[in-house]
Amino acid sequence: MDKIPLRRISDRIQNSDKLFSIRTLEEILDGKPMNDGLHRHNYFFILVIKTGTGEHVIDFIPYSIDDRSVFILRPGQIHQLKLAPDCKGFLMQFDADFYSPTNVSAKQRFRRVTAKNSCSPEPLRFEKLCAILDYIYQEYMNKERDFSDLIRANLDIFFIESMRQSANPAQKTTTEISYEQERFEEFQELLEKHVTEHKTVIQYAEMMGISVYQLNKVTKDVLEKTVSELIHEQLILESKRTLLGTSVQVKEVAYSLGFEDVSYFIRFFRKGTGFSPEAFRNHFR
Repeated sequence: MDKIPLRRISDRIQNSDKLFSIRTLEEILDGKPMNDGLHRHNYFFILVIKTGTGEHVIDFIPYSIDDRSVFILRPGQIHQLKLAPDCKGFLMQFDADFYSPTNVSAKQRFRRVTAKNSCSPEPLRFEKLCAILDYIYQEYMNKERDFSDLIRANLDIFFIESMRQSANPAQKTTTEISYEQERFEEFQELLEKHVTEHKTVIQYAEMMGISVYQLNKVTKDVLEKTVSELIHEQLILESKRTLLGTSVQVKEVAYSLGFEDVSYFIRFFRKGTGFSPEAFRNHFR
Protein backbone atom coordinates (compact mmCIF):
# COMPACT_ATOMS: atom_id res chain seq x y z
CA MET A 1 0.00 0.00 0.00
CA ASP A 2 1.15 3.58 -0.64
CA LYS A 3 2.50 5.41 2.36
CA ILE A 4 3.50 8.91 3.32
CA PRO A 5 7.20 9.10 2.33
CA LEU A 6 9.41 8.35 5.32
CA ARG A 7 12.84 9.93 5.37
CA ARG A 8 15.50 8.17 7.41
CA ILE A 9 18.46 10.08 8.71
CA SER A 10 20.86 7.41 7.43
CA ASP A 11 19.51 8.03 3.90
CA ARG A 12 19.87 11.81 4.16
CA ILE A 13 23.44 12.07 5.43
CA GLN A 14 26.11 10.85 3.09
CA ASN A 15 28.99 10.42 5.55
CA SER A 16 29.95 8.38 8.60
CA ASP A 17 27.96 10.54 11.04
CA LYS A 18 24.61 8.98 10.23
CA LEU A 19 22.88 9.98 13.46
CA PHE A 20 23.39 13.76 13.37
CA SER A 21 23.57 16.57 10.82
CA ILE A 22 23.56 20.36 10.85
CA ARG A 23 23.70 22.59 7.78
CA THR A 24 23.13 26.24 7.03
CA LEU A 25 20.09 27.13 4.96
CA GLU A 26 22.39 29.05 2.64
CA GLU A 27 24.13 25.74 1.78
CA ILE A 28 20.87 23.84 1.36
CA LEU A 29 19.03 26.42 -0.74
CA ASP A 30 22.00 27.60 -2.81
CA GLY A 31 19.96 30.59 -4.00
CA LYS A 32 16.94 28.47 -5.02
CA PRO A 33 13.50 28.23 -3.38
CA MET A 34 12.51 25.07 -1.52
CA ASN A 35 9.15 23.39 -2.07
CA ASP A 36 9.29 20.17 -0.09
CA GLY A 37 6.17 17.99 -0.37
CA LEU A 38 4.35 16.03 2.31
CA HIS A 39 6.58 13.56 4.18
CA ARG A 40 7.61 12.40 7.64
CA HIS A 41 10.92 11.65 9.38
CA ASN A 42 12.25 8.99 11.73
CA TYR A 43 14.35 11.64 13.48
CA PHE A 44 14.11 15.03 15.19
CA PHE A 45 14.08 18.00 12.83
CA ILE A 46 14.96 21.52 14.05
CA LEU A 47 14.65 24.43 11.62
CA VAL A 48 15.84 27.86 12.75
CA ILE A 49 15.15 30.82 10.47
CA LYS A 50 17.30 33.88 11.12
CA THR A 51 15.80 35.82 8.22
CA GLY A 52 13.47 34.87 5.39
CA THR A 53 9.94 33.90 4.53
CA GLY A 54 7.98 30.79 3.66
CA GLU A 55 5.30 28.44 4.87
CA HIS A 56 5.52 25.37 7.07
CA VAL A 57 2.55 23.00 7.44
CA ILE A 58 2.92 20.60 10.39
CA ASP A 59 0.24 17.97 10.95
CA PHE A 60 -2.20 20.06 8.86
CA ILE A 61 -1.57 23.27 10.83
CA PRO A 62 -0.07 26.05 8.64
CA TYR A 63 2.62 28.31 10.10
CA SER A 64 3.94 31.45 8.44
CA ILE A 65 7.73 31.63 8.33
CA ASP A 66 9.25 34.97 9.30
CA ASP A 67 12.46 36.25 10.85
CA ARG A 68 13.32 34.54 14.15
CA SER A 69 11.22 31.43 13.54
CA VAL A 70 12.01 28.13 15.26
CA PHE A 71 10.34 24.84 14.29
CA ILE A 72 10.84 21.51 16.06
CA LEU A 73 9.39 18.25 14.74
CA ARG A 74 9.33 14.92 16.52
CA PRO A 75 9.79 11.61 14.69
CA GLY A 76 6.57 10.58 12.93
CA GLN A 77 5.07 14.03 12.45
CA ILE A 78 4.24 14.94 8.86
CA HIS A 79 5.00 18.26 7.26
CA GLN A 80 5.58 20.16 4.05
CA LEU A 81 7.88 23.13 3.74
CA LYS A 82 8.29 26.12 1.45
CA LEU A 83 11.26 28.46 1.83
CA ALA A 84 12.20 31.59 -0.11
CA PRO A 85 15.65 31.40 -1.76
CA ASP A 86 17.15 34.08 0.50
CA CYS A 87 16.37 32.36 3.83
CA LYS A 88 19.23 32.23 6.33
CA GLY A 89 19.53 29.96 9.34
CA PHE A 90 20.18 26.34 10.32
CA LEU A 91 18.65 22.92 9.78
CA MET A 92 19.65 20.39 12.45
CA GLN A 93 18.65 16.72 12.42
CA PHE A 94 19.39 13.86 14.82
CA ASP A 95 17.82 10.65 16.03
CA ALA A 96 17.27 9.28 19.51
CA ASP A 97 20.40 7.13 19.30
CA PHE A 98 22.50 10.28 19.02
CA TYR A 99 20.73 12.42 21.62
CA SER A 100 18.29 11.12 24.21
CA PRO A 101 18.75 12.60 27.70
CA THR A 102 18.61 10.17 30.58
CA ASN A 103 18.57 12.26 33.76
CA VAL A 104 15.10 13.26 34.92
CA SER A 105 15.27 17.05 34.54
CA ALA A 106 16.92 16.92 31.10
CA LYS A 107 14.43 14.31 29.91
CA GLN A 108 11.48 16.43 31.09
CA ARG A 109 12.96 19.52 29.44
CA PHE A 110 13.55 17.76 26.13
CA ARG A 111 10.02 16.33 26.15
CA ARG A 112 8.45 19.72 26.85
CA VAL A 113 10.48 21.65 24.27
CA THR A 114 9.90 19.11 21.49
CA ALA A 115 6.16 19.05 22.26
CA LYS A 116 5.90 22.59 20.86
CA ASN A 117 6.24 22.71 17.07
CA SER A 118 6.71 26.45 16.57
CA CYS A 119 7.89 29.52 18.45
CA SER A 120 9.31 32.99 17.80
CA PRO A 121 11.81 33.81 20.56
CA GLU A 122 12.42 37.38 21.60
CA PRO A 123 15.59 38.84 19.99
CA LEU A 124 18.14 38.29 22.78
CA ARG A 125 17.01 34.72 23.38
CA PHE A 126 17.10 34.04 19.65
CA GLU A 127 20.68 35.35 19.41
CA LYS A 128 21.69 32.93 22.16
CA LEU A 129 20.08 30.01 20.34
CA CYS A 130 21.87 30.95 17.11
CA ALA A 131 25.21 31.27 18.92
CA ILE A 132 24.79 27.72 20.28
CA LEU A 133 23.89 26.41 16.81
CA ASP A 134 26.85 28.20 15.27
CA TYR A 135 29.17 26.48 17.78
CA ILE A 136 27.54 23.10 17.06
CA TYR A 137 27.94 23.76 13.33
CA GLN A 138 31.67 24.53 13.70
CA GLU A 139 32.20 21.37 15.77
CA TYR A 140 30.36 19.30 13.20
CA MET A 141 32.35 20.73 10.30
CA ASN A 142 35.77 20.49 11.98
CA LYS A 143 35.22 17.03 13.50
CA GLU A 144 37.99 17.29 16.06
CA ARG A 145 38.46 14.72 18.81
CA ASP A 146 35.26 13.98 20.80
CA PHE A 147 33.25 16.43 18.70
CA SER A 148 30.09 14.32 19.09
CA ASP A 149 30.30 14.65 22.88
CA LEU A 150 30.66 18.42 22.56
CA ILE A 151 27.65 18.55 20.25
CA ARG A 152 25.55 16.59 22.75
CA ALA A 153 26.64 18.89 25.56
CA ASN A 154 25.61 21.91 23.50
CA LEU A 155 22.29 20.29 22.66
CA ASP A 156 21.68 20.22 26.43
CA ILE A 157 22.37 23.97 26.50
CA PHE A 158 20.20 24.57 23.43
CA PHE A 159 17.20 22.89 25.07
CA ILE A 160 17.77 24.71 28.37
CA GLU A 161 17.74 28.01 26.52
CA SER A 162 14.71 26.94 24.47
CA MET A 163 12.88 26.07 27.67
CA ARG A 164 13.71 29.45 29.18
CA GLN A 165 12.50 31.43 26.18
CA SER A 166 9.11 29.73 26.19
CA ALA A 167 8.56 30.20 29.91
CA ASN A 168 6.97 33.06 31.77
CA PRO A 169 7.61 34.23 35.34
CA ALA A 170 4.43 32.57 36.61
CA GLN A 171 5.46 29.13 35.35
CA LYS A 172 7.32 26.60 37.45
CA THR A 173 10.96 25.84 36.77
CA THR A 174 11.95 22.47 35.33
CA THR A 175 12.79 21.11 38.79
CA GLU A 176 9.35 22.19 40.00
CA ILE A 177 7.32 20.64 37.18
CA SER A 178 4.16 19.24 38.69
CA TYR A 179 3.42 15.56 38.99
CA GLU A 180 0.42 16.06 36.70
CA GLN A 181 2.49 17.71 33.96
CA GLU A 182 5.15 15.02 34.10
CA ARG A 183 2.64 12.18 33.90
CA PHE A 184 0.70 13.95 31.15
CA GLU A 185 3.83 14.24 29.01
CA GLU A 186 4.55 10.56 29.63
CA PHE A 187 1.02 9.72 28.48
CA GLN A 188 1.39 11.87 25.34
CA GLU A 189 4.58 10.03 24.41
CA LEU A 190 2.92 6.63 24.87
CA LEU A 191 -0.16 7.74 22.93
CA GLU A 192 1.86 8.83 19.89
CA LYS A 193 3.75 5.52 19.84
CA HIS A 194 0.93 3.07 20.53
CA VAL A 195 -2.41 4.55 19.47
CA THR A 196 -2.87 2.18 16.52
CA GLU A 197 -2.57 -0.84 18.85
CA HIS A 198 -3.96 0.51 22.13
CA LYS A 199 -7.21 2.48 22.14
CA THR A 200 -8.56 2.07 25.68
CA VAL A 201 -7.93 4.15 28.77
CA ILE A 202 -7.09 1.13 30.89
CA GLN A 203 -4.26 0.09 28.56
CA TYR A 204 -2.46 3.43 29.01
CA ALA A 205 -3.13 3.47 32.75
CA GLU A 206 -1.55 0.01 33.04
CA MET A 207 1.49 1.05 30.98
CA MET A 208 1.99 4.00 33.32
CA GLY A 209 1.36 2.03 36.50
CA ILE A 210 -1.53 4.21 37.67
CA SER A 211 -5.30 3.82 37.90
CA VAL A 212 -7.80 4.94 35.26
CA TYR A 213 -9.10 7.52 37.74
CA GLN A 214 -5.59 8.94 38.28
CA LEU A 215 -4.87 9.14 34.54
CA ASN A 216 -8.16 10.90 33.84
CA LYS A 217 -7.42 13.35 36.67
CA VAL A 218 -4.02 14.09 35.09
CA THR A 219 -5.45 14.87 31.64
CA LYS A 220 -8.32 16.91 33.09
CA ASP A 221 -5.95 18.95 35.27
CA VAL A 222 -3.58 19.70 32.37
CA LEU A 223 -5.92 20.02 29.35
CA GLU A 224 -9.44 19.77 30.76
CA LYS A 225 -10.01 16.71 28.55
CA THR A 226 -10.61 13.05 29.32
CA VAL A 227 -8.18 10.34 28.27
CA SER A 228 -10.77 9.01 25.83
CA GLU A 229 -11.05 12.41 24.15
CA LEU A 230 -7.27 12.56 23.68
CA ILE A 231 -7.14 9.01 22.30
CA HIS A 232 -9.87 9.90 19.80
CA GLU A 233 -8.06 13.11 18.80
CA GLN A 234 -4.83 11.21 18.15
CA LEU A 235 -6.69 8.61 16.07
CA ILE A 236 -8.30 11.37 14.01
CA LEU A 237 -4.88 12.97 13.45
CA GLU A 238 -3.37 9.65 12.32
CA SER A 239 -6.38 9.13 10.04
CA LYS A 240 -5.89 12.56 8.44
CA ARG A 241 -2.18 11.89 7.96
CA THR A 242 -2.88 8.66 6.10
CA LEU A 243 -5.82 9.99 4.06
CA LEU A 244 -3.96 13.05 2.79
CA GLY A 245 -0.55 11.46 2.53
CA THR A 246 -1.51 8.32 0.63
CA SER A 247 -3.95 7.17 -2.05
CA VAL A 248 -4.96 3.91 -0.35
CA GLN A 249 -8.60 2.93 -0.02
CA VAL A 250 -10.52 3.93 3.10
CA LYS A 251 -10.74 0.32 4.25
CA GLU A 252 -6.92 0.08 4.18
CA VAL A 253 -6.69 3.28 6.22
CA ALA A 254 -9.06 1.75 8.76
CA TYR A 255 -7.10 -1.51 8.97
CA SER A 256 -3.75 0.31 9.30
CA LEU A 257 -5.11 2.16 12.34
CA GLY A 258 -6.39 -0.99 14.00
CA PHE A 259 -10.09 -0.67 13.09
CA GLU A 260 -11.54 -4.03 12.13
CA ASP A 261 -14.97 -2.62 11.20
CA VAL A 262 -14.68 -0.16 8.29
CA SER A 263 -18.21 1.15 8.81
CA TYR A 264 -17.41 1.98 12.42
CA PHE A 265 -14.23 3.78 11.33
CA ILE A 266 -16.22 5.90 8.84
CA ARG A 267 -18.74 6.85 11.55
CA PHE A 268 -15.92 7.58 14.00
CA PHE A 269 -14.12 9.81 11.49
CA ARG A 270 -17.29 11.66 10.48
CA LYS A 271 -18.14 12.37 14.12
CA GLY A 272 -14.65 13.78 14.73
CA THR A 273 -14.33 15.91 11.58
CA GLY A 274 -17.79 16.44 10.06
CA PHE A 275 -16.59 14.67 6.88
CA SER A 276 -16.56 11.11 5.67
CA PRO A 277 -12.97 9.92 5.06
CA GLU A 278 -13.37 10.13 1.28
CA ALA A 279 -15.00 13.57 1.41
CA PHE A 280 -12.22 14.81 3.70
CA ARG A 281 -9.58 13.58 1.26
CA ASN A 282 -11.30 15.20 -1.73
CA HIS A 283 -11.90 18.48 0.09
CA PHE A 284 -8.43 19.06 1.49
CA ARG A 285 -6.18 17.62 -1.19
